[in-house]
Amino acid sequence: MITTPNAATTLVIGASGALASACINATSNMPDTGNIIAISRQNLSERKTSVITYLECDNSDKAINECVAKLVHLRGKINRVIICNGRLHGDGIKPEKRLEDLNTETMLAIMESNTVTPLLWIKALAPLLKSEHACVLAVFSARIGSIGDNHLGGWYSYRMSKAALNMGLRTAAIEYGRRAKNVRLIAFHPGTTDSPLSRPFQAGVPKGKLFTPDFVANSLLKLMQQTAEETNTSAAEAVFIDWDHKTIPW
Repeated sequence: MITTPNAATTLVIGASGALASACINATSNMPDTGNIIAISRQNLSERKTSVITYLECDNSDKAINECVAKLVHLRGKINRVIICNGRLHGDGIKPEKRLEDLNTETMLAIMESNTVTPLLWIKALAPLLKSEHACVLAVFSARIGSIGDNHLGGWYSYRMSKAALNMGLRTAAIEYGRRAKNVRLIAFHPGTTDSPLSRPFQAGVPKGKLFTPDFVANSLLKLMQQTAEETNTSAAEAVFIDWDHKTIPW
């Protein structure tokens, strides 16, 4: 029987952003929190507390494997994983509004951040997550990656990278269902969050639909808790859910 541990470990990957920081803070206030391991490309070790440990990782294959090797003592003790890695703009990169805006460098950079990196972590973590305890792994996706919900076009690289991420999660969930039946995977759409990622694009956001990182973090953690409690009865397939806990078409 799959059980829910009284206290276990949460991993937060891509830990330097506003949403990740909010998730770390919200998790640290939960009654079942044991330890939090926060992993980032940046050295954030000065933020270490009695509950939170920060590790540095550049998200290459080698670095991810080395980082996971440092966590081997946590095998079977991890009950939450939140993967926050993602990229929309910056360093000359911006969403493409038309076909003429497409270029190889941007497409590959966005795909690496939004698709490849999360899936490399999901691959490397598989041996650590298998246990008799429920474990929920959530990745920040986006409604814009829904093929069935695409009515406006544009934003090519971002759309494609999130759609590819979603397919990777659905496929990984099938394999996890054979190898680690205690794990459930969630593609989570946070809505438009007031953060540097969305700031250049907030002008057209409807009133009441620009969320704080704290609001989003608490919504995600509630969803993860519900999912953990349902692990014995729910199917092992991945789900695509928004901040309001409503299902999004793939």
